Amino acid sequence: MAAKEKIGNNILIKNRRASFDYEFIETFEAGIVLTGTEIKSIRLGKANLVDTYCIVERREVWVKNMYIAEYFYGTYNNHSARRERKLLLNRKEIKKLETANKNNGFTIVPVKLFINGKGLAKLVIVIAKGKKEYDKRQSLKERDDKRMIQSVFRK
Repeated sequence: MAAKEKIGNNILIKNRRASFDYEFIETFEAGIVLTGTEIKSIRLGKANLVDTYCIVERREVWVKNMYIAEYFYGTYNNHSARRERKLLLNRKEIKKLETANKNNGFTIVPVKLFINGKGLAKLVIVIAKGKKEYDKRQSLKERDDKRMIQSVFRK
């Protein structure tokens, strides 16, 4: 039991580009429907969230273009690397995501993939609004300012 908690704390796959390209409005934590070889690949850290997005179809939320590498020891049961995967959310959360997705300028972006203390894979998704070019420059400037302040206090 303690080993699972240790494994769960070590696996954290982030979409770093999302915070640069989008302004986060609201955050949700969702379970993912996975096959056996997919969860084994995630536990090995062989997943990527770059260019991943979510859609709402028929009151279900799907994550598209999420890369989970094929499991090395998988046989004919191995999964395809970029298949669509269903997200598990409650009805209220799905309704919020659906209305946000219908609004112009908003999108649903996966930010983090992790394994919780129970050994289940969870995906943190956000309702996000795209940043303009000047917003991106402002966030770069803020990040550089933080680095300067950190370096001054270290010395």
